[in-house]
Amino acid sequence: MKIQKEIIDFEDGKSFKLFSPSLKDCFFWHYHPEIELVYVEACKGIRHVGKNISDFKDSELLLIGSNVPHLNFDYKIQTECKQLVLQMRENFLQELIFPIPEFDNIKKLLERSYLGLSFSGETKATVVEKLHQIKNENSFSSFMGLIEILQILASSNEVKELNNEDTRIKWFLNDKIRMGTIYDYIHENYDKHPNVNIIAENVNLSTPAFCRYFKKQTNMTFTDFVNNYRLNQAKLLLLQNECVTDVCFHVGFESLSYFNKLFKKYIGETPSAFKKKHLSKVD
Repeated sequence: MKIQKEIIDFEDGKSFKLFSPSLKDCFFWHYHPEIELVYVEACKGIRHVGKNISDFKDSELLLIGSNVPHLNFDYKIQTECKQLVLQMRENFLQELIFPIPEFDNIKKLLERSYLGLSFSGETKATVVEKLHQIKNENSFSSFMGLIEILQILASSNEVKELNNEDTRIKWFLNDKIRMGTIYDYIHENYDKHPNVNIIAENVNLSTPAFCRYFKKQTNMTFTDFVNNYRLNQAKLLLLQNECVTDVCFHVGFESLSYFNKLFKKYIGETPSAFKKKHLSKVD
């Protein structure tokens, strides 16, 4: 259930890759530094980008920023599913877009992509057509086609932000020594009894100093973060059709009523309602 870092390989001489993956039977909750444009065509499915979990019908076009955790969009789709994924090299924004003033709108688009952007209407139709066009073109033509696609997206008003806050895992990446240790400790102990005194000692801080440090890094208390982590793990288990009671105890809550109360407070609905709503979309 741990978020995985996907390692993406590119062909020499290529700034991006465009391909059609198929991971229907795989629960791939992952992130990568590369910005990604995803098109999925299916009767219905689930999109999980950052903290946003919602459904889509017929098709979906998404721009996902660097290091934003997301689930593969063909997960649990039992009907026919077509998918195109375009991934840009990690240095694409900094080295290819930043230096060129004519790409200013594209720069703003890619900088905003950390929120997860969903495109609809004519924008989606036009971009999907151009994705298919550049798939078999030579390197130069396909690259120019990509720039045209990005300009179309940057100029579009047919866009919805999926998240209203930064959901990148930079709290982990920006401070690899301490936050990496903390992340590993929480992951190993969230279903038990995570102890703030133990983790403070592990990173060589007093408990009060650790609490200040952690709040600065995550904008949450340690307890709130652990509970949020548990709830995110619970959502993933519920999406795999696990029983609500089993999920409650599996992620470390000792009271079903408290789990239901906390889930509704932060997610906006009960675990049962969440499970019923999202799994009914892909049955």
